[in-house]
Amino acid sequence: MKKLILILVVMTGVGGGAGAIFMRRDAKQPDVRTADITRGDIVDAVAATGTLEAVTTVEVGTQVGGVVQELYADFNSIVKKGQVIARLDPSLLQTQIEQQRANVVRAEADLERLKIAQQDAEQKLERARTLFEKNLLPRTDLENAEVAVQSSGAQIRSSEAALSQARSQLKTADVNLGHTVIRAPIDGIVISRQVEPGQTVNAGMSAPTLFILAADLSKMRLKASIDEADVGRMRPGQQVTFRVDAFPRDVFRGEVEQVRLQPTTVQNVVSYQTVINVPNAELKLKPGMTANANIEVSRKNDVLRIPTAATRFRPTSDVFAALHQEVPAELQRAGGQRNGGRQAMSPDARPAVNQNVPRPNAQQGRVASTPRIAATATTIDALFGPLPAVETRGRAWIYVDKQLKSVPVRLGITDGTYTEILESTDLDAGKQVVTNVTLPTAATATTPGNAQNPLMGPQRGGPGGRGRGF
Repeated sequence: MKKLILILVVMTGVGGGAGAIFMRRDAKQPDVRTADITRGDIVDAVAATGTLEAVTTVEVGTQVGGVVQELYADFNSIVKKGQVIARLDPSLLQTQIEQQRANVVRAEADLERLKIAQQDAEQKLERARTLFEKNLLPRTDLENAEVAVQSSGAQIRSSEAALSQARSQLKTADVNLGHTVIRAPIDGIVISRQVEPGQTVNAGMSAPTLFILAADLSKMRLKASIDEADVGRMRPGQQVTFRVDAFPRDVFRGEVEQVRLQPTTVQNVVSYQTVINVPNAELKLKPGMTANANIEVSRKNDVLRIPTAATRFRPTSDVFAALHQEVPAELQRAGGQRNGGRQAMSPDARPAVNQNVPRPNAQQGRVASTPRIAATATTIDALFGPLPAVETRGRAWIYVDKQLKSVPVRLGITDGTYTEILESTDLDAGKQVVTNVTLPTAATATTPGNAQNPLMGPQRGGPGGRGRGF
């Protein structure tokens, strides 16, 4: 009997141990997701929208009013400088010219009459002087003769001024008659016609617009609106790629010409206008098209790059517990500091602060010295000096022997998907880094700003808010 009981106890213990081992093997393991470290290009770009327009646009108006008699140009007409493109009815101005000519003739006749009267007054003055010398004429008559000569001279000068005024009015009428013929001021193409034959135009306080000419559509410009958060990274000479809805498969290119400092505020959103030169040799681009542009701030070709998600991965204590791993010593020393992602560098460790160290040029990929900008800049060039090199410190995680291992890295520019690796001892192309860990339970802490991470410390903005790196 005792032997039977002993056998039952042994069998129960063996069965319990086997069941525990089976249940442990059947338990779900954390899902560790990894991504490859690769080599490739990274382009840090700013997205913007804008409107295309011709580089030179001229509004053709008229200085005189009248009825549009003839139109010799229409939409899309190619015109040359000096070419007649419209005529106004000249009949009213021709009548004014005839009136002004009559005024000139009358002024000339008045001047001639006054000159004859002056000659007569001068002759009378000579006779009066002769008679006065012989005491045959009183002094009063002599003085009256002198006054008559002076008065006739003044009338002649007034008549000459009236004649000049009449001739000037006649010339003005002739010029206005010439303005009834509208000529193209530049070589270009008509992009807008705003009048019809028979329409009356009135040249009052401002000249009415008849046509709008674009000088050369083979060269255009794009005016893009840049958010105030990105305008500090805009520089003349940066390369731009953009698309338009009319040609969704085509990629057009341009170059930043000017960053205008005039702000535009729409619904409390401040933006600045950036002018981009765009070649248009195929004439596909039309004035007024909306373009979705990417302005290239910096580019790195064939560099070691890590998925940006790996730099944001932040393991929690639950992750280490699920992997049966102790919390690494460097995280324990960090205490309540924030983990994962990019490290906040100490002031002494920020290499970008030293302006005298040669740094890669963000636009051309060459090493250039970043000049020190004077506090009292006197030229606009000081506002658009070379951009400083981008450099931060971060931490990535690799999965080796079913254990997480942190790897410090020095990071460069990012395009949102990949981040440049400037320096790392354990990471190279082809290796894998952890981007996410999904626990078998609902409590996961693999996203930035997770409030369940005891190593993260206090979070800003509550759960899911943006956190900083180490």
